[in-house]
Amino acid sequence: MNGKKILFVSSELVPYLPQNEVSLMSYETPRMVNSNGGQIRIFMPRYGNINERRHQLHEVIRLSGMNLVINDMDMPLIIKVASIPKERIQVYFIDNDEYFKRKATFTDPDGNLFKDNDQRAIFFAKGVVETVKKLNWTPDIIHVHGWLASLLPLYLRKFYADEPLFADSKIVTSIYGKGFDGELDGDMIKKVAYDGIPEENIKALAKPDYNNLLKVAVDYSDAVILAAEEIPEDLQKHITNLQKPVLPYVTLQEFEEAYANFYNTEVLK
Repeated sequence: MNGKKILFVSSELVPYLPQNEVSLMSYETPRMVNSNGGQIRIFMPRYGNINERRHQLHEVIRLSGMNLVINDMDMPLIIKVASIPKERIQVYFIDNDEYFKRKATFTDPDGNLFKDNDQRAIFFAKGVVETVKKLNWTPDIIHVHGWLASLLPLYLRKFYADEPLFADSKIVTSIYGKGFDGELDGDMIKKVAYDGIPEENIKALAKPDYNNLLKVAVDYSDAVILAAEEIPEDLQKHITNLQKPVLPYVTLQEFEEAYANFYNTEVLK
């Protein structure tokens, strides 16, 4: 991985959120690349349940201040950064008071999905791309983790198709076990189509459940990593039919060599 630039985009990341399969691998994978001489950038949402004082988040004024249009609404983009001290890894946080100030990640106290999770996902995808453009940093690989980040491959390949910074970037999406029950807002497909993305390219979003969000992600990715032992059967079948490079599940103890080999031999070939 020496000298390779890898952009990690995740919906969850330890130590900022509790450990689960997404947040742990979203930390372990960039740590592995960093320790093997790669250059990394990590992006995640700045949820309101992240303790800014304890983790020493601070706003980056030169990157903030832009407005992103989400479903005909201007939403201010705020960028914050923090460092994971023992690894000397910097993390960029995508923030907006309307979408991320609430003291929870994806659901209300009763366990119901936030009604605007679809807009949060659109905002996160656009916010990451616009910030990387401001950084003028060209990634060799863009590695996506977690369902809230799942619109990034679509937006890179469609909305930002003419952006030269990402012309040669390869997109990898990690697939985890079932991410949420139920569906996001029924008008999600219209909100994505508002950005000039034809509805025929996103038919799956007519029923925006976990499997269909990830189907759209892998459709616009160059390669797929199965990051959980049990993948929903419907999603597994869709991935198999795509005939793209797929790394089967490996344990945490074995992942470093497997992921590095996959990046080098299947993604960057």
